[in-house]
Amino acid sequence: MSDVTCRRCGNTRAGFDKAPFPGAIGARILEGTCQACWEEWKKQQTMLINHYGLNVMDPQARKFLTQNMEAFLFKSGGAADVDTSKQGTINW
Repeated sequence: MSDVTCRRCGNTRAGFDKAPFPGAIGARILEGTCQACWEEWKKQQTMLINHYGLNVMDPQARKFLTQNMEAFLFKSGGAADVDTSKQGTINW
């Protein structure tokens, strides 16, 4: 496992032996995301899934999570804020 300079936090920390996500995004994570920020993303992802009641088998829900992952890890675009007034009302 080698150290990487994380694009999210800017620190040089432990990276990954293999990509924690498939495809081109996984390669970007492998190249420039530390394990600490990935763990933060997993907590954020769980919060989004639970808060919005997402069905991760639904392609639109997966797309929503992938877009939020990119925004969270690479600071590209806007991540969804958790709006508690919408809890349980999101329908895909």
